Amino acid sequence: MPDFNDLISQAKKMQEKMKETQEILKKIEVEGTSGGNTVKVIMNGDGELKKITFDDALLKESKEILEDLIVAAHNDAKSKLKKKTSEEISKVTGGISLPPGFKIPF
Repeated sequence: MPDFNDLISQAKKMQEKMKETQEILKKIEVEGTSGGNTVKVIMNGDGELKKITFDDALLKESKEILEDLIVAAHNDAKSKLKKKTSEEISKVTGGISLPPGFKIPF
């Protein structure tokens, strides 16, 4: 039977690592693209949209096309952020999956 103090010590270490990981996650930046890289968005680890850039040629397109490309680039960035966040959390948890609905940061 494991020693209770060892379990508490391990839990504290995991908690410290998770706090460090939360700080790392905040500093992550991902780039989402669409339209053959004609639209790019930068998103940080908190899910905030930091920058949108688009090719000047898109100004000749309809408003609806530009709107759709921005949404697609945002969704691409969001997907990349989710993947990168999962990779960072996996480093802390040793590859153990967190329960469904478990949110990081807490």
